Amino acid sequence: MKVEINLNLDEFVKLLVNCDEFRQLLTCSSIKEPVTETVENAKDDKRDKPSATKPEARAEVTLEMVRAKLAALMQSGKQAEVKELLKKYGGEKLSDVPKENYPALLAEAEEV
Repeated sequence: MKVEINLNLDEFVKLLVNCDEFRQLLTCSSIKEPVTETVENAKDDKRDKPSATKPEARAEVTLEMVRAKLAALMQSGKQAEVKELLKKYGGEKLSDVPKENYPALLAEAEEV
């Protein structure tokens, strides 16, 4: 039996990022707070909708995660934006950026 899977670069990058996040969830070494859910009673006020609150998982952002996101942006034609982000967070290239800046860099890259 032969199984063939064809992925474009963006799909492959997303797969790599998701695999890394899943691996981190499985190890649970970096999750500090449990996920909680809060649902308010809809009868109290019809304007209020039930809301779910999830504390932000404090997973470590890795070089590979940032590289994958920036590569996806570069492939989508946003080279100038990527260069600006790299300069903003400490370097001309990703290896120049300090590790402590990875979370902020990744968050801002997600917004591009």
